[in-house]
Amino acid sequence: MPDALKIVTSVASEPEAELIVERLKAGGISAIAQRTIGGPQWGFSGAQDVFVDEDDLERAHELLASEEGSFSDEELGRLSEEAVQHEAPPDPPSKTD
Repeated sequence: MPDALKIVTSVASEPEAELIVERLKAGGISAIAQRTIGGPQWGFSGAQDVFVDEDDLERAHELLASEEGSFSDEELGRLSEEAVQHEAPPDPPSKTD
């Protein structure tokens, strides 16, 4: 039977959640993120929970605690920019009549 998933942390946005998932995976811990509220209409904003296997929970907490404060503004800014570009709808065609 697979391990139960447990919340290791909650963050304010999808870019932050992606960054944490990347850090955990780099540490050998499988992780996923899921929006805590809202739906697709919220875009990349809105809180996200990051989940790991129950057996990895303590190690994940330790890894994140050891890196606390190490998420640079540049990393978060880059991820936010990528998220906005990824989601932005194309400009409507202009009328030239």
